[in-house]
Amino acid sequence: MDGRLLLLLHVLALLLLAVVVAAGGGAVVGRDSAVLQLRELQWGLSGQVRYSQSKRFEKKMTGEHKKAAAAARTRTRSTTVLELKHHSLTAIPDHPAAQETYLRRLLAADEARANSLQLRNKAAFTQSGKKATAAAAAAAGAEVPLTSGIRFQTLNYVTTIALGGGGSSRAGAGNLTVIVDTGSDLTWVQCKPCSVCYAQRDPLFDPSGSASYAAVPCNASACEASLKAATGVPGSCATVGGGGGGGKSERCYYSLAYGDGSFSRGVLATDTVALGGASVDGFVFGCGLSNRGLFGGTAGLMGLGRTELSLVSQTAPRFGGVFSYCLPAATSGDAAGSLSLGGDTSSYRNATPVSYTRMVADPAQPPFYFMNVTGASVGGAAVAAAGLGAANVLLDSGTVITRLAPSVYRAVRAEFARQFGAERYPAAPPFSLLDACYNLTGHDEVKVPLLTLRLEGGADMTLDAAGMLFMARKDGSQVCLAMASLSFEDQTPILGNYQQKNKRVVYDTVGSRLGFADEDCSYA
Repeated sequence: MDGRLLLLLHVLALLLLAVVVAAGGGAVVGRDSAVLQLRELQWGLSGQVRYSQSKRFEKKMTGEHKKAAAAARTRTRSTTVLELKHHSLTAIPDHPAAQETYLRRLLAADEARANSLQLRNKAAFTQSGKKATAAAAAAAGAEVPLTSGIRFQTLNYVTTIALGGGGSSRAGAGNLTVIVDTGSDLTWVQCKPCSVCYAQRDPLFDPSGSASYAAVPCNASACEASLKAATGVPGSCATVGGGGGGGKSERCYYSLAYGDGSFSRGVLATDTVALGGASVDGFVFGCGLSNRGLFGGTAGLMGLGRTELSLVSQTAPRFGGVFSYCLPAATSGDAAGSLSLGGDTSSYRNATPVSYTRMVADPAQPPFYFMNVTGASVGGAAVAAAGLGAANVLLDSGTVITRLAPSVYRAVRAEFARQFGAERYPAAPPFSLLDACYNLTGHDEVKVPLLTLRLEGGADMTLDAAGMLFMARKDGSQVCLAMASLSFEDQTPILGNYQQKNKRVVYDTVGSRLGFADEDCSYA
């Protein structure tokens, strides 16, 4: 009797383990591989969906998760949760040729961003004063590289904030959809009166409709050292007013220039920003009056970098300098992940414990989040390469495709081809920057060997199956390994958002650590 009971308990434990691991997506074959349904890679038609803070996100959570979310809202002093979606301005074209051209353009944009991250000026930076205190949040004085070229299109993620408060007009306060970027610092939105603006879905933010809006004066620290740290360029001053009996005042103007020619210029200002169930007064942001670039139909950008003007630093007294996100794998409009500000973990739905590694501060590349990767395996088979452990790896939500050192990429590609090629899938031509492609026509699902990164301190991060393959053609005739090689061995490797899907990624800037856990991020 005891033996049968032990056997039953053992079987139940195995079944439970399978269910837990399966939460990451796909049918589980083992921790080192997974069966991926190819429809999970198809680009969803999410262009018709508006991004707004609604109660629909609450309805997606049931049971203990819904109770935990409700409890978290009562603790807005420490944690707030925002909805996070895959951004798409227009529907992905259905015609094969049009879709191929569209995706090639997106990958070319991603390549421009990745290249620009390698070309930044290397300036000195200090982490002194980077504490979760009001004094540190207001302190200035870090030198940072020039901002990079950032191409934001459908392969990035967005969230919704509300900006402005009071006033007689509803045009001031309203929901604004912004791109989430850990590689940028200054949050900015397009504002009225806009001299040069791209088309956006949400109404333009109108400062005149917000009683809490104020331009930052020229002698403020935010206009000088802090703005230079965030953008690479200090603020400029201009005197306005004086006509019609009004008094004159000086305003601080910012200028952001991205590597691809995109830009945002306008007034550096403060206002009340609503983040989920919490609001933050006196938030410093850019009120863009002249903006150009591939920012899709969003209202602007949320900067989650590490300098004083980033949202993380400005809200550190309230949220403790901790944030996390969960990026959904699906691209349909109903799929939403979450961006959590604060260290409370009750809103997480992780299926595995969060494992941490050291957050590396690189004085040469200040605003970025780095970690050390000490080893890697594909499908459980260790890969050896000179580039492993030789350089910091950049963790970036604004880059899409992961870039590996040439020696590491060759080793990963070879082992992936050995295991995946054992199924005798025909080779397909390269697609844009992706050079390991297969013809999977006629297959509804495939067994995919998974890449595991061994991190400093013993933590592991195993990619979700949906982060291993990129569908270039809807019919499955061109499906590629979703990684690319850097040009040179000494360049900075980048872990992009495509490989962060279905992961709870935790940034603890005060504890100087990065955390990873498996989580089903599609709360649809």
